[in-house]
Amino acid sequence: MNKNRPVRVRYAPSPTGFPHIGNIRTALFNWLFARHTGGTFILRIEDTDQERKVDGALEAIMSSLRWLGLDWDEGPEVGGKYGPYFQSQRLPFYQDIAQQLVLQGNAYYCFCSSQRLEEMREEQRSQGKPTGYDRNCRNLSLEEQSFMDSQGLTPVVRFKTPVAGQTRFNDLIWGDVSFENATLDDFILLKSDGFPTYHLANICDDHRMEISHVMRAEEWLSSTPKHCLLYKALGWEPPEFAHLPMILGPDRSKLSKRHGATGLLEYKDMGYLQETIINFLALLGWALDDRTELFSRDELIKQFSLDKISKTAAIFNQEKLSWMNGVYIRQLNPADLAERAMLVLEKELPPSVKRPLDKKYLLKLIPLVQERARTLKEVPELAEFFYIDNLVYDPKSLLGKHLTAEQARSYLDISVKKLTALPDFEPATLENLLRPLSEELGVKTGDFFGLLRTATTGRTAAPPLFQTMSVLGKERCLKRINDAIKIL
Repeated sequence: MNKNRPVRVRYAPSPTGFPHIGNIRTALFNWLFARHTGGTFILRIEDTDQERKVDGALEAIMSSLRWLGLDWDEGPEVGGKYGPYFQSQRLPFYQDIAQQLVLQGNAYYCFCSSQRLEEMREEQRSQGKPTGYDRNCRNLSLEEQSFMDSQGLTPVVRFKTPVAGQTRFNDLIWGDVSFENATLDDFILLKSDGFPTYHLANICDDHRMEISHVMRAEEWLSSTPKHCLLYKALGWEPPEFAHLPMILGPDRSKLSKRHGATGLLEYKDMGYLQETIINFLALLGWALDDRTELFSRDELIKQFSLDKISKTAAIFNQEKLSWMNGVYIRQLNPADLAERAMLVLEKELPPSVKRPLDKKYLLKLIPLVQERARTLKEVPELAEFFYIDNLVYDPKSLLGKHLTAEQARSYLDISVKKLTALPDFEPATLENLLRPLSEELGVKTGDFFGLLRTATTGRTAAPPLFQTMSVLGKERCLKRINDAIKIL
């Protein structure tokens, strides 16, 4: 292998489903490696499985990459000299290569029907043998092939896998890997409909697009000897291989829906920041050291290297993801957070709240909820009392643990009189009034402020009292305190 060739890596998803955490982790590692080395990141759509294509999957793939800022240098909508970047548009190339392999004696036409293949596999299973093609058509004569053709049978093309020896390759993560050829099937290269299988299309495009490194999921490790045999048969130089560790759920089983959302765009809808997702995904199988967990995009690009990728399966921890997202939210500039939260607030606040929302008002309140939000989706619930007209709460919550209804009503009456006389409603002015008032009334500040907090917000836990009252404003606070007096 030529280790000095320019770095060219690809993310090659199939539009047979919506991108999930594992897919996008693969895309991220390829993108980081390209950006770290000054190489090229290519998006290639492997759409040869026409029957399993899912409507909207291609759009979801590109939307996921765009949301995370994983820009591609070549591919759909960008172009490039190695296009087209949809495999369905490259069929003649694969068909020519399959024909070349047949002429070389490295592949052959197989006329076995699906019924015969199923019966063969059933027989193998009944005998406790591993299932695999029995090479029935491997040595058909030209006369036999002509007869099959005359019967109107459309063949597939199979690779003529060596039946003895080993296929070895070096994986940048797993080291030297070897497979006994006897365990490998005569796998299909070209299907009867003229479309290639993954094995053929994948290596043809990687060769034609001059891919230097193939980074993909560990599940493809067992397919790599087939690809190495194809490269050898065609006289092509293979790329370097790096098979990324699996991602498991907390119970160490394969990550699935029962562990929570797995679709990448679901996390966007749940209010996670793209910065968080990039940071979190990078740590699923890669680590700089045993202590650093927070990285900016630029830091990841600077530090990323293949030798820091682990063989050990990565554990997807939803709690850690939410913790990390909370850290990123607290680090945002309030104006930036307000911009991101606006769409969620517009969508999630009760219909009674007037739209469009006032941006200046949002900028005032956003720092007060910023400390407690772990996702953008939590912001509407935390901020709702800033917007609604009428609070709904249990009257008992006004009393806390130590106040009687009579005391609470008296304290609120006095507070209304004092607050009404204030020249302004700034946090410092409120604190200078209410702290001494607590002493004057002979009530503990915790009980007094708790009473005012519930009266003005409808909640026993809310952002700092004076700042909250200041943002709510004098008119709204006085109305709510008077409402609380009526409730008592």
